[in-house]
Amino acid sequence: MTADGTLLLKDVTIRLGDKTLIDGLSLAVPPGKIVTVMGPSGSGKSTLLSWVCGSAIPAFAIDGGLKLDGLDISHLPLEARRVGILFQDDLLFPHLSVAGNLAFGIPRGVSPGERAKRVAEALAEAEMPGFEDRDPATLSGGQRARIALMRTLLAEPKALLLDEPFSRLDAALRDRIRRFTFDHAMERGLPTLLVTHDPDDAAAAGGPIIEIDIAPC
Repeated sequence: MTADGTLLLKDVTIRLGDKTLIDGLSLAVPPGKIVTVMGPSGSGKSTLLSWVCGSAIPAFAIDGGLKLDGLDISHLPLEARRVGILFQDDLLFPHLSVAGNLAFGIPRGVSPGERAKRVAEALAEAEMPGFEDRDPATLSGGQRARIALMRTLLAEPKALLLDEPFSRLDAALRDRIRRFTFDHAMERGLPTLLVTHDPDDAAAAGGPIIEIDIAPC
């Protein structure tokens, strides 16, 4: 039933010590759709995304089922899950050029010629052709956000997680980068899980909104 590209979370519970943050959360994110998770700071939203991508913080006790495209990925290491994630910060490598940052996301085994081709195609898609040799420090906030997204997509993920990636952009850029990100996720048929405090993000995503709160002890 779920071997169709769906990201499925079942009865997920997150605890920190004797405090329950998320209690029995279940949701399904179909391919090309965006599900938004909203809630107050400290409610476990970002920890939920960390768990999905395989980098949960050891201090948290997390139980529940996790499947992607019908495969149980809950016990797989981060690099085997095929889940991409974008954070508030773009996390571009300052010692690499724009091309180097993009190429970092390309799977191993791809020939140098093919890698260069994919980098050029990604830059064209980001409306930044010819930026291969640029230093990331010379890019605008919007350009950095686009490069971060394209690097994530070049890794060929099967699902995309968004941990408030638009929150540090100014108002003039936020809508454009948000639309750019959502459009690319939808075009690739990626199930996308968005964590945000911004109702405008949720409205632009256009999908279901899950409201979570800190569960009572």
